[in-house]
Amino acid sequence: MKVIIDSAIPFIEGVLEPFAEVVYAAGDSFTAELVADADALIVRTRTRCNRELLAGSKVKFIATATIGFDHIDCAYCAENGIAVATAAGCNARGVLQWVAATLVKLAKRDNFQPSERTLGVVGVGNVGSLVKHYAESWGFKVLCSDPPRQQREELDFITLEELIPQVDILTLHTPLDSTTRGMISAESIACLRSGAVVINASRGEVAKTEALLREDLTVAIDVWEHEPKIDGRLLKKAVVATPHIAGYSVQGKANATALAVRALAAFFNLPLEDWYPEGVVCSKPQEIDWQTLVATIDDYCDLDAESAPLKAGGDFEALRNNYKLRNEYF
Repeated sequence: MKVIIDSAIPFIEGVLEPFAEVVYAAGDSFTAELVADADALIVRTRTRCNRELLAGSKVKFIATATIGFDHIDCAYCAENGIAVATAAGCNARGVLQWVAATLVKLAKRDNFQPSERTLGVVGVGNVGSLVKHYAESWGFKVLCSDPPRQQREELDFITLEELIPQVDILTLHTPLDSTTRGMISAESIACLRSGAVVINASRGEVAKTEALLREDLTVAIDVWEHEPKIDGRLLKKAVVATPHIAGYSVQGKANATALAVRALAAFFNLPLEDWYPEGVVCSKPQEIDWQTLVATIDDYCDLDAESAPLKAGGDFEALRNNYKLRNEYF
């Protein structure tokens, strides 16, 4: 068996070698020639798994060590008998803590208490559910919009059109698909209150760059339309500007790698279905009050320090690939 693995995936080197021929390659260097004789791929978002890459190959299994899967043509894979596994939920607490650090930064800058702000959560999945729970516990009024969940579960959510005019802070946690691409447009941004904030830690293409440039809008951005290319105007404007690392915690990366390895092990019947990276201490989910959060979050996620390299013109991919992983603490 042959497996090709994105070389930037941590903790995985040596794990599959006893069972397979393993080749490591940069995520953007996967080619049809490289994968032609591979049985499985373990990728990140930089590898486009589509007909161009996969046609004529032996690939029967793809695991992505990411929560998103918009880089995988799932319809093509289904039509051609290629199984796909994602790492959904792996880094939810890492993203939660990036959002929490953003909320603290805004509160300090604008001198407000959570009870004085309404937070709109768009996309209430693994990350959005955590943001909703913690934000409510901190005192924010929270409104939620998630049409797919609303339709499935009849929850107490509202439409995006109803939500946007009512919120002071809009935080985005949707996957990228045909319904969410460009969802935050100039028209929707025009309905936000003056001085509102947009936080995006989902996918860059969910929000149109031109819309986010509205003069009186504050933006905190981890994901960028057309990344790794970044619009210089948006970079200058953003009060938080990080290179798609909101979920880059030690625990999140360990979870993602473990989920990918376990899924591959289950598919190929390998004795690794309980594997987890040695030496990684799992996070211990717990409640944290607002005062404690304000006093501690910069020790774990200092957004001024984390934004500085990109603001100074640092290379997006290099900053992302060489990022020092944070530790989750709640």
